[in-house]
Amino acid sequence: MVAELNQQIVGMCTAQILVSTAEGGMVALIEDLVVEDAYRGQGIGKALLLSIESWAIARGVRRLQLLADRNNTLALDFYKKMNWKHTQLICLHKK
Repeated sequence: MVAELNQQIVGMCTAQILVSTAEGGMVALIEDLVVEDAYRGQGIGKALLLSIESWAIARGVRRLQLLADRNNTLALDFYKKMNWKHTQLICLHKK
């Protein structure tokens, strides 16, 4: 999803649909939610996130999930306001 203002992209949100054996069906992993600094606080991120949530639900997902850096307090506060809940899962990666 993209947010456009005056023919300029000011925000975007992407998601992947995956199969989860734990859920027994489709889940969506929200990968990116980005809004240009100058346009933050205007509801663009909220609109993008709600739009991608609706897109995923319309495709039959059973769970939505995302990752955020534990030090990104602005993002964590935003997700909390959007009714996203913390889990006890941890993220591991390997390069």
